[in-house]
Amino acid sequence: MTALEPRDAEVAAAPIVPPSELQGGILRAPYRALSLGIVSVVLLIAFEATAVGTAMPVAARELDGIFLYAFAFSAYFTTSLFGMVLSGQWADRRGPLGPLATGIGGFAAGLVLSGTAQAMWMFILGRAVQGLGGGLVIVALYVVVSRAYPEHLRPSILAAFAASWVVPSVVGPLVSGTVTEHLGWRWVFLGIPVLVAAPLALALPQIRRMATGPVDSDVPVGPFDRRRIRLALGISLGAGLLQYAGQDRSWLSLLPAVLGAAVLVPAVRGLLPRGTYRASHGLPSVVLLRGIAAGSFIAAESFVPLMLVTQRGLSPTMAGLSLAVGGATWALGSFVQSRPAMEPHRTRLTVVGMLLVAAAIATAPTVLIDAVPVWIVAVAWAFGCLGMGTVIGSTSVLLLRLSPPEDAGTNSAALQISDGLSNALLLAVGGAAFAALGGGTVGAGHAAGEASGSHPGAFVVVFLPMAAVALVGAWVGTRLKERGA
Repeated sequence: MTALEPRDAEVAAAPIVPPSELQGGILRAPYRALSLGIVSVVLLIAFEATAVGTAMPVAARELDGIFLYAFAFSAYFTTSLFGMVLSGQWADRRGPLGPLATGIGGFAAGLVLSGTAQAMWMFILGRAVQGLGGGLVIVALYVVVSRAYPEHLRPSILAAFAASWVVPSVVGPLVSGTVTEHLGWRWVFLGIPVLVAAPLALALPQIRRMATGPVDSDVPVGPFDRRRIRLALGISLGAGLLQYAGQDRSWLSLLPAVLGAAVLVPAVRGLLPRGTYRASHGLPSVVLLRGIAAGSFIAAESFVPLMLVTQRGLSPTMAGLSLAVGGATWALGSFVQSRPAMEPHRTRLTVVGMLLVAAAIATAPTVLIDAVPVWIVAVAWAFGCLGMGTVIGSTSVLLLRLSPPEDAGTNSAALQISDGLSNALLLAVGGAAFAALGGGTVGAGHAAGEASGSHPGAFVVVFLPMAAVALVGAWVGTRLKERGA
């Protein structure tokens, strides 16, 4: 859920932080309530991600929507792209309170819509509403960190975000699998919104006190940048059309594919830093690396539970638990990158992190061979999550370091757009490859936990290309320094 190595001049000029400022860190009196509140928000998002992922194979099967399985994930990422840009504009001009509160409300509403769905299209619509809310929330949280915390505390609060995934990663699959098997998958979705009240009550008053309003109250608040809003709509529309084309294997699907690309490419060029897709040194490569890491890993992880349930006969609970240890190692990776001693080695750390991600993704489909024990997936994913913790945490730290306060929302949106767009596009590619090799019929007619034993190639063509993408990310990790740094 990769910062530049500091220049010598920057290190020499870095302010010395008094010991009194370091005592207690993010839990010191001025920050305690805010830290607990926003970490609780991340905890809610983490629990949703781990619990819903475990229930998804059963939900798709019951709604007769296995052939639309990738849509259930990509719909979230597609609409979140628009939410991210809107949130960046909103937070930069009026503060992060509004987009954060609205986003949490939309997130909960989407869960209810999916939980009450009677058809797969309604389920996917709920995921889209949820994604819009999630996009608003994630960018607003970055702006809160940028405004409310001094720079020396930001790595710690971001590491706390990662640590908040540990308990949900362990408990989420177990609770979700148990509820799915005994009460039904719908209660996984309908139960999570109950958790919304606590983060709202704890975080919002503190955000209102410490991070609300425009950065400079003496400067008139400008209107929303309508061009960027239009570009954001273009990204969401283009990604949606490409996802649709990827799932429809007829020749007519070329029309929405071409139209989607025509809309998407100029929109992306207008919203991401110049030079992003050339992997230019510095910030463009940081933004690109974030997308490569998140997209390749999430696209692969989305198919792990389905593979274990349909190919190896695991129950939804056990399939989800195979990924549980990854929450702890992700938090460990984030903690490691937050240590001051890691600053001189940050580039090397991110390269190693991406190599771990690539190795984990490439190892996962070996369980399609009956002689390979299923626990191999848990071990591989633990190492992959360790790598992701170092990469995701570091890119977040770097973004805030390079962003002036008035641009924190816009730049945070660019980072999250790279993240979400890569998720949507790589899920579209993976979903299309999965469907093309007969993945749409995987598990048809089988109960939860009963293996179909067919179409293993449908999973191979998802995992191996994503491992190759992660290897490209290792190369991009070598370009995080600005020229001359």
